[in-house]
Amino acid sequence: MDQYLWVLKDKERDLIRELEPQRLAELDEDGLLALHKRVRRARNKHTTNYRRGAAERVEQAGGRGAAAAGSDKARGRAYVFEEALSIISAELARVAHEEAEALKDERLARAKAGKWSGPGIDAPSDGGGMSGRMREHQQTSGGVKRDASSRAQGARRQAKRDSR
Repeated sequence: MDQYLWVLKDKERDLIRELEPQRLAELDEDGLLALHKRVRRARNKHTTNYRRGAAERVEQAGGRGAAAAGSDKARGRAYVFEEALSIISAELARVAHEEAEALKDERLARAKAGKWSGPGIDAPSDGGGMSGRMREHQQTSGGVKRDASSRAQGARRQAKRDSR
């Protein structure tokens, strides 16, 4: 990748400088996602420019092989951003895996303590109501409506017997 840095413009080189290990280490998952998006957009731009330019030169040169020499700079730019994208993707995968493991460990610790750690349950701010304990499991046959229907049917049978 370093052999093609001379092809880049100043703003593009600044974007590549953000891939230095010290700078990547400072970024959290959201920062890496934003950087990944910027590099992906630059990669797509330069790849598209390279392909379009090469396709235009094929007719003039009389063949793809003869036209290839005229697009070395564009190919180098596309290559640099492709490599940059792979570096960021690997770092993003590593950070996302670490954060997922930390979240998993936290939830396991809460589950061992008997606290509910699932989504969507917020403790009331007044201190009353839910204590943070897991709800007891309710035995169902697979559906709330089916269970309600079954209870109603049983109640009708009992009412019929009672009326005799």
